Amino acid sequence: MAQTIALAKFKVPLGSQEIELHQIDHAEGGMSLLRLRIKEGKRFTIFDIDPATARQWAQAMNDWADTQPGASHD
Repeated sequence: MAQTIALAKFKVPLGSQEIELHQIDHAEGGMSLLRLRIKEGKRFTIFDIDPATARQWAQAMNDWADTQPGASHD
């Protein structure tokens, strides 16, 4: 059975989607996965991604956010 560790949960202001991030560790060992769960009304979309894909995705989102007017650079 997999162990799930909650990492983050937030709501998107426009559209009201609920986003949850969890770390998934399988009892058999192996790499941890990042589970991205998006709830839109009664519908759920779930992605389980590896660390390399998570890094690419995060970088692409950061790059885009940095180009937007009023973007804060924390």
